[in-house]
Amino acid sequence: MSRESKRRHLFISHHHKDDEQVSNLTRLLSGRGYDVRNSSVRMKPENQKRMAENRVSDKVIERVLRMKISWAGTTVVLIGKDTHSRPWVNWEIDKAKEQGKRIVGVYLRGGTEADVPKSLEAYGDAIVNWNTDSIMDAIDGKNTFQAPDGSSRQPPNKGGSSNC
Repeated sequence: MSRESKRRHLFISHHHKDDEQVSNLTRLLSGRGYDVRNSSVRMKPENQKRMAENRVSDKVIERVLRMKISWAGTTVVLIGKDTHSRPWVNWEIDKAKEQGKRIVGVYLRGGTEADVPKSLEAYGDAIVNWNTDSIMDAIDGKNTFQAPDGSSRQPPNKGGSSNC
């Protein structure tokens, strides 16, 4: 399999406190030979300072996020203990749905089914545990729904996104 055929363009939606987990995910997949291109927004110290000082408007954030989601083939949502309470995560999932993107949730260590964001429950195409094969199968279109321990769970929705 060529390197090109193992390339995936992802937007990784996450709570900014889980920034390190974004790097862990890309390393996990790269370790299996996948070339992950990630367009998500990371909270570097200078970005965090600008946000804390309210120097970036919601309209600017929305425009940047829409472009980054549009570039990606799949939106991956990292599910940690605080992810469900983050308004921007739900907003990103809603925009991915509007753009017809595949939406995949991945449980972080310590994440539970109770921590799944409302929009992921509504629009998720797959929710899987932290396992390279499970994650790649979900990204590649095998509709898999798992509990945090990797056991089977019922799909949270009847719909899901579609690419017309």
